[in-house]
Amino acid sequence: MDVFVCAGCGTELPAPVARVALPVHTHYGAWEQLHPPLMEPATYAVDPLPTGPPWRLWDEVGADAAARQGVYAPVYAVSFGARNRIVIAPGDSRSMALIPEKCDGYCRGVDGRDGPNLACRGCGRAVATRMDDCGMWQTVWLEPDAVVRRPSGLPAAPPPDWDDLARPEHRVPPVELDGSWSLRWEAAVGVALAHLVAVTDNRPVTLPAGPVADLLGHGVGRYLPAGPDARSVGLAGPGIPMPRPRPDVLLVPRHPLTGTPWRPDGDEAAVVPLDSGVWAHLAHPDEAPPLLGIGALPRGVLHDDYPPPRPWYPLTPNPDAFSRTLIGLPAVRRPRLGNYRSA
Repeated sequence: MDVFVCAGCGTELPAPVARVALPVHTHYGAWEQLHPPLMEPATYAVDPLPTGPPWRLWDEVGADAAARQGVYAPVYAVSFGARNRIVIAPGDSRSMALIPEKCDGYCRGVDGRDGPNLACRGCGRAVATRMDDCGMWQTVWLEPDAVVRRPSGLPAAPPPDWDDLARPEHRVPPVELDGSWSLRWEAAVGVALAHLVAVTDNRPVTLPAGPVADLLGHGVGRYLPAGPDARSVGLAGPGIPMPRPRPDVLLVPRHPLTGTPWRPDGDEAAVVPLDSGVWAHLAHPDEAPPLLGIGALPRGVLHDDYPPPRPWYPLTPNPDAFSRTLIGLPAVRRPRLGNYRSA
């Protein structure tokens, strides 16, 4: 477990937290909707890419400078914000107070447009940004140059590993409690399809029958061409049999701690990383866990019911997740991906 203290006065800011992989849906929500916290309690993640203000227009930046910021195709504006921001759940924040003049947002909350909006209660230094406006997962982002990470001294639980993917509670159902498609699934599928377009160089693909084709088929048809010479896709990962013969592309989970994609030993062929909770559901579709109890039920108590039936309309990938992921991959510059680039 780690704690983050103010670099100016040493005040302990969040509660002790343990590092996990940055969720793939971090920057992708649904417009005009309020979202729950991004992070689980007592966890944190680090975003290696620049995020937030200041922003610079693409025409002022140019392709080379944009590429150094992780953007490989024209966009309206490029972020030149800090790298390695630390994200925590708002409930884990401590010893911080809002800066009222920096709390603008679109309509229902604050969106960080004015930069850090939380100050250390010990010295008044701006140290973090609260974000909770519509379309955003609720977060607190600690500024990397304003905080210092230190060991908490508390006994650490074992770090998450591939074995965690076998736990029923790790699986993320594709349908929300209200019967709508999961926002996390929509974002995760958008991210995965961007990687699939890149590794196949925008060629047709065939999906394995079953939950993969059932849940991802609509998105594949929307973003990838149809036709001959299709690349085969299969689901692979820890604890499930490897498809034989090996498909051209493997859908594999991201490691829950490092975010790196799983690979078979000695295999360097194409893989597409999936949100580990989404992958776990695809790998174990008939083992959906009961829903966690809410309201007055004790923590950890389970209902004896399961996620509601699927909506009548197909699962549609989050378009922003698809486009922003693809422009962050150098492969988007290849000639066959020209239709995905936009000025």
